[in-house]
Parts: sequence; structure tokens; C-alpha cells
Amino acid sequence: MRVLGIETSCDETGLAIYDSGAGLLAHALHSQVAVHAEYGGVVPELASRDHIRKLLPLANRVLGEAGLAKTDLDGVAFTAGPGLIGALLVGAAFGRALAWTWGVPAVAVHHMEGHLLAPMLEEDPPAFPFLALLVSGGHTLLVEVAGVGRYRVLGESLDDAVGEAFDKTAKLLGLPYPGGPELARLAEQGDPGRFRFPRPMVDRPGLDFSFSGLKTFALNTLAAEGDDDQTRADIARAFQDAVVDTLAIKCRRALEQTGLERLVVAGGVGANRALRGRLLTLMAERGGRLYHPRPEFCTDNGAMIAYAGSLRLAAGQHEPLLISARARWPLEDLPPLGA
Repeated sequence: MRVLGIETSCDETGLAIYDSGAGLLAHALHSQVAVHAEYGGVVPELASRDHIRKLLPLANRVLGEAGLAKTDLDGVAFTAGPGLIGALLVGAAFGRALAWTWGVPAVAVHHMEGHLLAPMLEEDPPAFPFLALLVSGGHTLLVEVAGVGRYRVLGESLDDAVGEAFDKTAKLLGLPYPGGPELARLAEQGDPGRFRFPRPMVDRPGLDFSFSGLKTFALNTLAAEGDDDQTRADIARAFQDAVVDTLAIKCRRALEQTGLERLVVAGGVGANRALRGRLLTLMAERGGRLYHPRPEFCTDNGAMIAYAGSLRLAAGQHEPLLISARARWPLEDLPPLGA
């Protein structure tokens, strides 16, 4: 089965073609960083308009790179949520229209399921069951994964997701948009011993997260210590260390609670080198294994949507002749395959 995947949940336009027999045939991604940089964050209306401009050229590009005609496709998968509702509707309308025109089924894909399954695109994917740490944009989730669609959310952020906390802290440090990667780079120059930030919610039971207080702690430290280059680097290091430690502590708890030996980390923050290094150490100490997608598939992309969509289309799931999207969509609401 050959499936065209379409991702437009936020500020990246991603398209890909996945073949259930041959694997990933082609993928293309357009980033809107330049569009939103002058505003210091994503402007939803501008994001939607840019998706409209880029979708058709990218669809033609991946078809050309795969050496396929539109008649060679067996289905279309599009992200239907969660995300920015305008951006989602653009991708949903485009995907549903293509499927109707081409006479093939369409399926709506959950954005976080796409991230969760992204490691399956690698040569040595994890087997079920596994624990997943999903750190993407506005989401921070710990999920017990028994199979496709068989998800149990163990913990989530009660306020800012880790990606939001990175971006907001980067902004108060005066770093350019997008702030998360910039803060990670600045942290490499920081002194790990100068400041120690709290590790939120690790002194109480449970697997939920809270990162908004770290942003405030960074702001207060900056005000007290002065705004020079080294101080900002040291604050960035202390902030990142606190986040990484907190995520690792909660992952350890979840692994102990579930008895699982495989850990997946996915989503944009999953590309953070400090986080990956800490989780690799954690799994080595436990005799388990860490899995993650390649960096280009950590951020939003069409490949993960094409893959997830191919599984659901193969299981007989498809969308009726309507266009819908969901800004909020609990991961546990997804039907398991075969149900």
C-alpha cells in the first residue's frame, strides 16, 4: 500500500510517500521559521496561508522523487489534530480533496501517534510493548504503548510543555526564534556548577510534569545576577539540566512502574543531545534500550503521518466524505487496530 502523508499541524508543511512493502519512498519539508521569526512565535493565520501555498508544490515534488503518478497511490493520510485548527483544516481539506479526486480512501491521523510511531521508520524499530516519552511542541506525555492504538497515558504536563518552556525561557534570555535549539546551543557554553534550578514535581509521587516554574526561576536568576553573556549561558545550562534531570527521573519511575525495558523518545525536543545522552545512560544502567527517530523525523514531518496512516488504512479505517479537524484530541481516544 502506497500512502501520501500530509502534516500541517503547526508551522511546518510536510509531505511524504510511504510504501508498506518498500518503506519510505520520498519526503519533503518546508519550514516556516522565516515567516514567523519577526513575530517571535507562530502566527496561526500566517501559518495557515503558508500551508496553502506550499502543499501542492510539495505533493508534486514527492510524487516526482518517488517516480510515481497519482494513480499509483492507494490512500491519503492527513494530520487532523491536535494542533492549530486553521492549519489542520488546510491539510485536512487538501488531503480529503485529493483522496476524493483520486478515488482512494483517506484517513485522519493523530499528530502524537505520528511522533510515537516515527521510530518505526528506522532500520531497527522497537518491538511492542514500550514506554514512550513524547516531547513535541505543546505536548509532554509519558505513554505506555501496548500496540498501535493501544495507549495508556501515564503522565503529562500540567502547564507548559517542555518545548514551550524551552522557547519561553530562550525568549527571556534574548535568543532568536525558534528558541529551543538556540537555548540548547547556548547551554553548551554554560558552567554546570554555577546555578542549580529545581527539579519540579520529583519530590512527590506520580508521573505528571510542570515546567512553568522553571521559566520564572530563570527570569528571577537573570534579574538577580545581571544580563551578561556568561550569565545567560550559565542560566541556559542550569535550565536545560533541570529539564533533562526531571524527564529522566520520571522516565525511570515509569519504567519501574510498568516493568518495560524499551524506551522511545520522540518529538522536537527528542533531538536535544543532552536529553538523548541522559536517557541512553539511563537505559544502559537498566539493561534496556533507547529508541528514537533520526533528527529530521523528530520535528513535524509527513513521513510519520504517512506511516501511521498506512497502518490504519491497511486495517480498514478511513474517513467519510467530510472535512474535520480537532485542535484538542486525547491520544487515548484512538481506536486500536483490529478493534
